[in-house]
Amino acid sequence: MSMRSIGKFLCVFPLIFICSCSNNKGKELANVKIAFIADAHFQDIYAHFEDADYKGIENPKTGDFVNIRTMNAQLQSTRIFNENYFAFIEALDDIVARGIKYVALPGDFSDDGQPIHVKGLRKILDQYAKDHDILFFATTGNHDPVKPFAHDAGKTDFLGKGGREQIITSVEDKNSADVDGRLKPIITSEIQKWGYKDILNEMSAFGFYPQKDYIYWETPFTKYTYDNYSYNKAERASVLDQRTYAIDAFNKQPDASYLVEPVEGVWLLAIDANVYMPNKELTKVSNDPKDFSGASIGYNNVLLQKTHLIAWVKKVAELAKKKAKVLVAFSHYPMVDFNDDASEEMKQFFGPGKMQLHRVPKEEVASIFADAGIQIHFGGHMHINDTGVRKSKEGNTLFNIQTPSLAAYAPAYKILTIKSRSVFEIETVVVEKAKNFNSLFSLYEQEHKFRQRTGAKLNWNKAILTSKNYMEFTQWHLKELVRLRFLPEDWSKEFTEEFISKTGFDLLTLSENLNAVKTQLSSKEVVLDDFRSWTGFDMIYDFYRIRSADELAFSDIAESRLLQYKMVCQQLKKSTNVNYRIWAEIFDKSSKGKPSDHFKIDLNTDSISRLSP
Repeated sequence: MSMRSIGKFLCVFPLIFICSCSNNKGKELANVKIAFIADAHFQDIYAHFEDADYKGIENPKTGDFVNIRTMNAQLQSTRIFNENYFAFIEALDDIVARGIKYVALPGDFSDDGQPIHVKGLRKILDQYAKDHDILFFATTGNHDPVKPFAHDAGKTDFLGKGGREQIITSVEDKNSADVDGRLKPIITSEIQKWGYKDILNEMSAFGFYPQKDYIYWETPFTKYTYDNYSYNKAERASVLDQRTYAIDAFNKQPDASYLVEPVEGVWLLAIDANVYMPNKELTKVSNDPKDFSGASIGYNNVLLQKTHLIAWVKKVAELAKKKAKVLVAFSHYPMVDFNDDASEEMKQFFGPGKMQLHRVPKEEVASIFADAGIQIHFGGHMHINDTGVRKSKEGNTLFNIQTPSLAAYAPAYKILTIKSRSVFEIETVVVEKAKNFNSLFSLYEQEHKFRQRTGAKLNWNKAILTSKNYMEFTQWHLKELVRLRFLPEDWSKEFTEEFISKTGFDLLTLSENLNAVKTQLSSKEVVLDDFRSWTGFDMIYDFYRIRSADELAFSDIAESRLLQYKMVCQQLKKSTNVNYRIWAEIFDKSSKGKPSDHFKIDLNTDSISRLSP
């Protein structure tokens, strides 16, 4: 594992907030480190169901029995389901090696809040806490919980014997057995989707409830003050039934937000920005999951349903300033446009319902929280590495830092180092290698053979099983995801059929004659034949790499290729084809983001600057 070097081609992330205190009360804090692991989507692949006579499938390479999803399922999902288990352990081991004692998990620490996986995660965190004195602090994401209350669920795409799909579900479906040669479904309560109560109880030691070692702990609903705090008061106030807000005249939902002081002078503010909007007008109390939407929208819905959080954040930020605390808050969702300000062009090109554009926070989100006293904000949810900056009309600046996911390209976590009360260093650590990441490959071989033999649609590229390390594996995952899902779902068929097969040379010469292009290339010492070595598909794939990893992708894409893309964009912006012009603008903006790998933020000057790898 190592820091990725920033490519020479630079055109001049869970959520966490930091509020630096302007006075000099209290001791000066320096070099306190907090690691952030967002969107781990942990699944305990070695766990066995306690209420089902089923151990999983035997791995011929290791002799272990595992419960894993198919490779086909992984390559059509924005997250990896199986190999991220090994990446999570690798990240924790790296955190231990660095001597970091505080770890925040900004949501989607589980994958759909399934009991078997939440229990497995808790065991691992308990072990690292015991063996290495690490304190973990979690907040909820839209995958934990999927809905406010527990409900039956299951998956049809676990990997079964002989490479076939295996249904594992918490409720028996008589129509799912003995159809088209399917394996008999496995019925277990451990695959249902837990709600707030069960997840928070299982994860209680990781910030959701007060612990005796904490200096201070509160929620948006507590009545005591910092000066008259006691553990007993906090314990009484932590009961989940007292931590609810009304969503209509009949229904209340839990709010798992909390503030904790684990070490003197540092406050961690965990924001539960999950909002489950009613799908219809409710006239009674409902525990039917069909009556509520998922929580994937984030802060746009917080402004509609959880305004009590805004008042609480403002109160906490003001008290942090008064008490000379460094306030570090985290939550699952972004607060600033994560598309390098290309969202408007993307709406024109893809359509407003594509490319997860419905998850882009409104501009007022950043302004409201900046004016509430938040200055630095680390986010998750989007599985991307990015930094965005906004200044409100009142002159308050918010730095929004998106933390990548360990279950997608580029797999990484963030380290925040408090250098002083106004200066913060943020480092992105990429999990390039993960022990045993390829230990399941022999099982995927069986799956691939079965799919080939039965003529299954959308068969995945077996070359992914040649991956030499975890980083390469995630790049293959993204490439197949682009081919199998993103292109069919998000892109105009008319555009892709015309664009994908064109070479870079074809794109370069669309708007100017060959002699004019040759003159331009000679001044930049670029070889014309190099443009013939790649196609429109390569450009689209690299767009997704840059969109996902930002600066981290520059060292994975050749410097010469990045220059070629830049020149092609310059030419496409001259095209008479409006889609080509918009596409070039989107690609160009995506390549010019703020520092997102290793950088410093100075709140005295509201500045952000790159640091060497």
